Amino acid sequence: MFGRYRRELSVAAAYAALLLVLAVRAPRFFLPEPLRALVVGNAPVLVAAVGMTLVILCREIDISIGSIFSICGVVAGLLARSGLPIALVGLGTLLAGGGLGACNGALVAGLGLPSIVVTLATLVIGREALRYAREGEFVRNLPAGFQWFGAGQAVGQGLVVAIALAVLAAFAWGLRHLMAGRSVYATGSDPEAARLAGIRPRRVVFSVFVTMGALAGLAALLNAVRFADVDPNAGTGLELQVIAAVVVGGVAISGGRGTLLGSLIGVALLGSIGRALVFLHVAAQWEKAIQGLIILLAVASDAFAREK
Repeated sequence: MFGRYRRELSVAAAYAALLLVLAVRAPRFFLPEPLRALVVGNAPVLVAAVGMTLVILCREIDISIGSIFSICGVVAGLLARSGLPIALVGLGTLLAGGGLGACNGALVAGLGLPSIVVTLATLVIGREALRYAREGEFVRNLPAGFQWFGAGQAVGQGLVVAIALAVLAAFAWGLRHLMAGRSVYATGSDPEAARLAGIRPRRVVFSVFVTMGALAGLAALLNAVRFADVDPNAGTGLELQVIAAVVVGGVAISGGRGTLLGSLIGVALLGSIGRALVFLHVAAQWEKAIQGLIILLAVASDAFAREK
């Protein structure tokens, strides 16, 4: 049993070691306010990581998540400013994300194009289109009922975290117990064997990209409600953070192996590194370099395991 979760346990041990260092060198890291800010700030990342886990399990990649996140955040802000109730704002944001994901899915699953090329292109297209449309201008004058879902900061923070954990739990259960979840693993392990077993790999891949887009939209909404204004550049760099968290959490870049529990631990570890650097008085610029190094080490570890 423990061998099955070897990567998850090793990442959890690394995270425990980081927390131990912080407990000795920077005990202020564990004050209630910094911890609350850390958990709430990483809740949208966790939702995005759930979607990325599904994509990578299918042996694909989605680099465009940063652009989808930014676009959906702006969509949420504009819908809220138009006077729509928060429920319709949420629905519209999810539909926008799902539509952008469907574009990726159609190109990858429908035309058979490489996902890394498709999503790199849509990342740039989405980012430049948003820059042209907004010119860097924030979405301002949002209604009071938008920030923290109109429930106030204390309750709103709890709602953001609860929604993220509910999404994680629902998809973790689905991957384990539903045919759709098992189809994701089968498609990533061996598409041809999955096809012979009655699964349609292209349909699975398309569905996964749509789900990825919708979850990126939900993540953008959870992020947007935390602030008085919506930043059109909020998703910049998110793709590196999410991919690093998922891969370091044990989801094999070659597909077919990994768990959402590992992705959760990866998000916790990667999300803590930036704040840990601040408390340890290390230049914050090292955060991205560390994320890139973690991706490299995780991919190398998977390659070594396959060879072995």
